[in-house]
Amino acid sequence: MYQKYYTDALVLRSRESGEADRIYTLYTKDFGLVIARASAVRREHSRMRYALQIYSRVTVALVKGKRGWRLAGASASSEIRKVSSGLPTFVRIGELFLRLVTGEEKNEYLFAVLTETHEALMSEQSNAYATIEIVCVARMLFALGYLSSEALETALFAHTAYTGDHLREAEILREKLISRINRAIAEAQL
Repeated sequence: MYQKYYTDALVLRSRESGEADRIYTLYTKDFGLVIARASAVRREHSRMRYALQIYSRVTVALVKGKRGWRLAGASASSEIRKVSSGLPTFVRIGELFLRLVTGEEKNEYLFAVLTETHEALMSEQSNAYATIEIVCVARMLFALGYLSSEALETALFAHTAYTGDHLREAEILREKLISRINRAIAEAQL
């Protein structure tokens, strides 16, 4: 008998497998990046079908087997909203994230960065999407060791929130942040 692990996750990618299965790429709070198979999730009667929408936040039940992770259950962490205008921004962040992160490794700060960003981008209309994206990418690079907080001389990396004060500070540092982000990505050869 295998043990079920329950954890929060962000669905970052999915692809079809076989007749009714899907392979999901999830970033989980407790296990880091996980690639898991969901059996029969494409069938009409599947309970997990609507919870596992790409770029959604979910609570999942995972089982670690001989062939890797399997999804044993999923439920949406928050009510499913209409498509947000911040979704394209989160898609870009998710794609960069998948280029930067490989393998399973728990990183609570990085998970908090992604979930706070997801919440900020999906919750309401905002004219700060570009600033949120810059701050999120800088925080991701910081969490992965590509940026140092001392080099930028800012407190933006001490937390994961996107309040008005933090966004104003990021606007002031915008050019410096973009320069450091571009340099870090170039040095990482991504």
